[in-house]
This record gives sequence, structure tokens and C-alpha cells, in this order.
Amino acid sequence: MEGIRGTDPPDDLSGPTANNLTFADITKSESEEERERLIVELVSRMSLEEKIEQMQGSISWLGLGVMLVRYNYKPFDSGENKRLGIPPIRFTDGPRGVALNNSTCFPVSMARGATWDPGLEERVGDAIGIEARSQGCNFFGGVCINVPRHPGWGRAQETFGDDPHHLGVMGTAMVRGLQRHVMACAKHYACNSIEEARFFVDVRVDERTLREIYMPHFKACVDAGIASIMSAYNKVNGEYCGHNSHLLRDILKGDWGFDGLVMSDFFFGVRDGVAGANGGLDIEMPNNRRYGRKLRAAVRRGDVAEGVVDEAATRVIRQKARFADVGEPASYDGRKVAGDEHTRLALEVARKGIVLLKNVGEALPLVRESIGKVVVIGKLAALPNIGDKGSSQVRPPYAVTALQGIRDRAGGSVEVLFESGGNDERVRKLARESDACVVVAGLTSRNEGEAMPVVPVGGDREDLDLPEASEKLIQTAASESDRCIVVLEGGSVITMENWKDRVEAIMMAWYPGMEGGHAIADVLFGDVNPSGKLPITFPKSTDQLPFFDRKARSIEYGYYHGYRLFDKEGYEPAFAHGFGLSYTGYSYANLRLSSRSVARDGGLEVSVDVSNTGHVAGEEIVQVYVSCVGGAVDRPVKELKGFTKVLLEPGETRTATVVLDAADLAYYDTGSGEWVVEPAEYTVYAGPSSRPEDLRLSAAFSVST
Repeated sequence: MEGIRGTDPPDDLSGPTANNLTFADITKSESEEERERLIVELVSRMSLEEKIEQMQGSISWLGLGVMLVRYNYKPFDSGENKRLGIPPIRFTDGPRGVALNNSTCFPVSMARGATWDPGLEERVGDAIGIEARSQGCNFFGGVCINVPRHPGWGRAQETFGDDPHHLGVMGTAMVRGLQRHVMACAKHYACNSIEEARFFVDVRVDERTLREIYMPHFKACVDAGIASIMSAYNKVNGEYCGHNSHLLRDILKGDWGFDGLVMSDFFFGVRDGVAGANGGLDIEMPNNRRYGRKLRAAVRRGDVAEGVVDEAATRVIRQKARFADVGEPASYDGRKVAGDEHTRLALEVARKGIVLLKNVGEALPLVRESIGKVVVIGKLAALPNIGDKGSSQVRPPYAVTALQGIRDRAGGSVEVLFESGGNDERVRKLARESDACVVVAGLTSRNEGEAMPVVPVGGDREDLDLPEASEKLIQTAASESDRCIVVLEGGSVITMENWKDRVEAIMMAWYPGMEGGHAIADVLFGDVNPSGKLPITFPKSTDQLPFFDRKARSIEYGYYHGYRLFDKEGYEPAFAHGFGLSYTGYSYANLRLSSRSVARDGGLEVSVDVSNTGHVAGEEIVQVYVSCVGGAVDRPVKELKGFTKVLLEPGETRTATVVLDAADLAYYDTGSGEWVVEPAEYTVYAGPSSRPEDLRLSAAFSVST
């Protein structure tokens, strides 16, 4: 298919286009400077109405009705101009795949965050980009990088984790993959992490917290060349994000130099067209409730300068021109959509995202030669469970359940029984008589996800426990089995203090995508050595978490959440950020730095030797944290500043290296409005998780004045 080049202009151009300048001329320009000059020239020749048409979605009233019944039934278009040959933006949603037709459903972003593998995420982005283009889209709105300040946020499954550095690395990897084929959009800017109050909540946040915690990952995507940023529904410090000139003009377009386009979240992303345009919002989606004729009238009244409209139209056309020739036309074949290559990738991601949280007495893996009978318990085991059914819903041609996956992978010598859990006596009997008992429990789209105004599903979770019936089922099975394994499905934290000490093994499978059942079975039977690690802290109770009110009208977002909060308060988590077990063992030794002193604009390499001390090959995620010793401002005890993955054969030792830039150690000084790399002493820690006992290797360095 064609890219986003647009149609040939009509022959009888007249009026403002007397010299026949069209979008096609822009795409043919040989330099960025020439292209920019022609864009400005083209915009100057457009009528006010034509420019504003670049700033609005074009869905019809009939389309709106269809959207309410079947979101993303077809792409959302905006800004086509046939007279000038300007193509439309053709938007589709995500992030676990293209929300059209029968696309590949990858594991949710939180599961992909648990891989800690940016190279793998880039491949996912590439596959999604191919599937988007193959289905007529040129714009993918699924780079969700919000910080889940509280893990009960209903859409936490759509983001990669709760650490800004980790979010930035994974988000930019997705951007790189996507933008080989389509424009990418990062969302929701900013401080969006309460689902049920998203349309009205006012997030109060100080400037340092905003800049250091809730924005670095957005800046990383801007630095990576992302085409678009989507504004959030909520307010920040009293102003709706879609109108917020401090967020959009001062920081995004000013401080960061973003030259892409800003689009609204759908329907309620713009409350006031004048405030939106003046605040820096370039496109209202999916239609023109606040822009359109209302914006034209505002320009004529003088409430909005025509230069504001010119700027927005320029930004939109700039990205259309930039991506006009991007892509690999031979790759955009409908057979690639949910084809073998992409479903194999979905399986690989699901395998690498599974986190083994507990494994006592070598309960796992299940060795086929020594297992005669396995009972799978829980109705969730037999249900496709691939995540939220809101705007991120993907409809794959099939989804492998945990039960199907276990049966497919068990082998002829292993008998696999199933009990939904409705009969306690049968649960007890089968658990007692089986060599291993696998309880599949967790959450579904009814428990968490996008809050839909007319459907009672999704939303936030203030209680992070499993449903009471699920906890009872686990306890019943565990009381009769000495090899009780719990497989958890869900998009975020699940607290498990009521039962975790009563079972032998726990696996967090997240919402594992269309091949998830096979991935679960591969790890259970040891065909795959688990390597996933938590991208978010699992607390023992909600008392250890920041205040959360899912109906809040106003809420304060403080500086501390996640492992930073646990470190500061001395809390012991159930499972720490970065934690995950393996079927082999690893040891760390010989931490060393390339320099003990660096300049403020310099950097250094952190190296550590990692050995596989077990009997199977495995991938270890090496994490590097940094603390500032005696700094001038309040700092976290430590912050994640780098990570890498190392593949090791049994007995093998390899050196893992992470590069640290001094600029990444900066804090935001609210007095000067500048980032400050403090001349101070710093300590580097390297290890397998954020737990203090896992970070015994350390080394010191200083930043010179």
C-alpha cells in the first residue's frame, strides 16, 4: 500500500496555489531545510478553514455511533486535503497490538516491561508498525508511558512499570520499532494514573516532582524523535492537560524543543477550544467538538491569533511529510497480520515476561518423566484472558488459555485434569491425588482496565487482593497438595499475604497475550527458564502505598512512590522492584568503574562479572542503581540508572557493562529552573534486584566541579 504520501493534486489549482505548490512537492524536497521552507509556504497559501481542518478529527456522527459499539472498527482519520494533496492521519490504538480486525495480541505492556529487554520491545514495535500499515493506518497511539503512582490504577497494564528510567528505555525502544513504519504517539501527558477520576481530577504536583518523576520518560521519547504526544484528560495544577500551556508550550515545545504534534485524548480532551489552541494543542480527536467552526469564529474575534493556527497546521503537515516515504512497502502484506512470525514473537515475549516469584523445594519445573498427573484448578485457566476491553482491546484470531497450553505441552506420559473450582470436595480430592496442582487465578477486564461510562467493567482497584473466592480456592487446594503452584494473571500488583506462605510456587504471568497459555506451560515444564523481573513493587499491603482515591476531585502527587518510597520509609515489600527467580543461580563479582571522577558533562562505564552457578542456561537482568551521598537536596536512597540482560550457559561468566552519563544524575532546581548535576560523591550498586541484600556490590565515584 501507499504510505502517507497523499493523492495527486487536481489539475485546475487556482487562487492561493497559483504556482501549484502541493504536499507532493514537500515530500520531494532534498533537505530538511527545504522541506521546512515549503511547509511554511504551503501553510501560508491555505485558507483559515483549510488550516483548521488539519487540527481536527473527521469522524462522522454515524462513525461516532459505531465507535461506541465497536471502538477502532476502522482507523480514525483527520486532516485530509484533496485540493493540496495532503493525506489524512489514520489513527489506530494500542498498546498490546493494533486495535483493528484480527491483529496479533502481544502481552500487555507491564508484561513486556517485565522482560527488561528493549531490543525485544523494539521488535514488538516493528511488528505492530507493520500490522498497522498493512491495515491502512499510519499513526499508532499506543506508547503508554504513564507512571502508575499507585498500582491500583486500572490501566497500569498499559504501561511498562513505575520507574521513570525503565519507562524511558522501554518506551523509546517501542518508538524506534514503530517509526520504521508509522507515526508513534506517547500518552497520556501528564500525571494520568487514576482511571475513574480521569475526566475531572486535578493533580497537584510540585515542579521538581513533575520534572523528575512524571516527565523524564516523555522527554526520552521526544529525544528519540517521536512524532506525537497525546495530552491527558486530567488537570495538572488547576489546568486541563489539553489546555495546559506550561506542559505543552513551556516544557514540551519550549524546554524540550519538540517539533511534533500534540493531539487530544478522545472526546473530552478539549474542554475549551480557545484555551486548547492557545495552550498548544494541535489536533482535537476524533472530531471537532471544540475546534472546527468554533475555532474559526474565535480567530475572527481575535481570541486566537491566526499564527497559533499556522503553527499547529505546520506541525501536523511536518509530521505527515516526515513519514511520507517511511516504511517497507513489501512488508505490508495482510498475511503478516497475526501471521506465524508475529505470533512466534508474541510467544517469545510472553515467555520472557513471566516472573517466578516463589519456588520452594524445587516445586518447579515440572519434570515430565517424574510427573504422572497434574490437576489444573480455576475457571480462569480455561478462559482467554488477554486484558482490558477498553480502547486498548485487541481482537486476535485466537488466544491460548493456560489449560490448553498445559495440555499441549504436557506430553503423552502426563495426565492433565481440570476442575473449575466450583466443587470444594472435588478440588480437595484432585489436589490430594495429583503429583502437582496448578491453580490459575487472577484478574480480568471486569476487575481492572479502562473505565467505560456505560459498561460496569474495568476501573481502578483500591483493594489489591485477589477476589475472596480465588483466595479460598488457593487455600483449599494448598491444604491438600504439597506441590501447589499458583499462576497469576493480571495487569499490575496483586497482594497475596493471605495465602502466599501456603503454596510452594508462584508465577506472575500478567495478561500474556494470544500465545500466553503456551508460554505459561513452557515455564511450568522447564522448556523455558524464567527470566522476567518485576517492573513494579509488590507491597505486602496497601498501607505501604501512597494515598489513593479513585473518585478524587483533587489529589497531591508526592515525590515518592514505588521502591523509592519503600527505601525512604524502610518498608519491606512482598516482592521488590526488579525481583525475579530463575531455574538456575547467578553470582555477581568484581564491580568496577571506568573512572572514579567524572566531569558534569562526562560519563563512566560500570562493569560487573556475572556467573551462572547452576545447571541450565539462563538470561540474567543486571540492574545498576545510584545514590547521591550528602547532596544539597532530598534525594532517594537509590535510583535505577541502567540495566542490561546477559545470556549465560551453565558455568559461564560474562561481564555486563552499563554506561552512566553524569547528566542522568541531575536534579531539577526549582529556584533557577535548571537541571543541576551536583558536584558530590555518588555510590553505584549492581545486582539482580532493588533489594538491599541483592545490592552488596558497590563502588564510589565523584562528579567534579
